[in-house]
Amino acid sequence: MNKREEGRQLLRELLGWEPFDKVWDLRRSIRLDILYNSIMFAARKGLSWAAVAAVGKIAEELLEEMKGLTISQALQVFQDKVSACEPKLRPLKPGILCDYFLNTYFKHFHLYQFLLCRRRTVQQSYATLEVCVPPHPLPLEVGIDVEVEKHQQQIAALSAAETQKRTNVLHLRKMLRVEKDTILEKVYKKLEDPSEKLDRERLETLVEEVIRVEAETTREIFQAEIQATFEILELRLQKKMLALKTPVPNLPPLVPAV
Repeated sequence: MNKREEGRQLLRELLGWEPFDKVWDLRRSIRLDILYNSIMFAARKGLSWAAVAAVGKIAEELLEEMKGLTISQALQVFQDKVSACEPKLRPLKPGILCDYFLNTYFKHFHLYQFLLCRRRTVQQSYATLEVCVPPHPLPLEVGIDVEVEKHQQQIAALSAAETQKRTNVLHLRKMLRVEKDTILEKVYKKLEDPSEKLDRERLETLVEEVIRVEAETTREIFQAEIQATFEILELRLQKKMLALKTPVPNLPPLVPAV
């Protein structure tokens, strides 16, 4: 916060005003600017504190009493106020104070009238903006060539695909074994059921069902593993080919020593 803004805030506190947004509460911000500038003008001219307060009072009364007046009427009221305060303003000549207000307040009289006399229609909207800061750069000594980095990323992607293939086979094996155990459990419950008549033919049927479940599960696991093995070999071949095509870093030319 600069000195001017600190002074404005101090004056606001002395006036007993609540804090406000100078963009959305433009009317109060303009009033504070006029009072602050007038007081600072009088202080820089070396006037007594009583005279400085008198100049500030004139500025405050201008804002209140000039509303709705024509510029001619406002000038007459201002001249009367300066004449009434002339003894307090000495040794400052009245003409200097008149020039100040003519070049500030009265120079933009109609603009002040528009802002201070008419209520503003505020249309306020909010938006959320996500700011993504750039990542912290790594030290230069750990930097690598762009083409080398792309090559490393391709090899890393092939290695990740190989790992995923192995994970898929393990997951399938586990799932098939759970499914097999569920089917076998149903078969074993049939053997334990006293209401089921267990003869030779029935027993042979249950044994065949157990063998069929074991065979189908084993076959599906072998097929999945064989398929995954071929795919993993293909990935390894691609990695080998990439390794043979490792790009050469594009180093800057060496500067000969002087």
